Amino acid sequence: MAVKSNLTNMVLVLGITCLVCSALLGGAYALTKEPIDKAAAAKTEKAISQVLPHFSQLEYNEEGRYYKATDGDAVVGYAIESTTVGFGGNLTLMVGVTPDGVVYNTSVLSQSETPGLGAKCNTDAKFMDQWRGFDPSVKILSVKKDGGDVDAITASTITSRAYTLAVENALKTFKAVSHE
Repeated sequence: MAVKSNLTNMVLVLGITCLVCSALLGGAYALTKEPIDKAAAAKTEKAISQVLPHFSQLEYNEEGRYYKATDGDAVVGYAIESTTVGFGGNLTLMVGVTPDGVVYNTSVLSQSETPGLGAKCNTDAKFMDQWRGFDPSVKILSVKKDGGDVDAITASTITSRAYTLAVENALKTFKAVSHE
């Protein structure tokens, strides 16, 4: 004998389906949370080691989203996380700044730029190398198209501007926290 379809049966089946799906999603989240968090921490640690010179201690400031690196009593630099909006969405960098305000290096933490164009922001050696030792007191921090000293990625001016803005924001954070 077939069950007659009515509102009560439909609500009951839909409710059970939602509960089962919610339980499965919750279980998947519980199983994957720790490995995802470990992978994100490893990615952050790798980025910090790429953007700062050798250090022995690292102090995290959650409010400002930056790391202060020291070696003994001496401050080696600051690793600052900076996010801007590029052509395809958020562009998040880790920017290393030495105590004298010079960009030591940069590293892309995440990006959603166009593959083959803006996504080159973390693979184009020429673009990446220009940030090593970038001194904003000597160079103009904007792309050449806007009168600055930053070489843009070919056909990716918006991404290059976003990257430059992320570095600029990191330098502003550095100025604010280094004088505390």
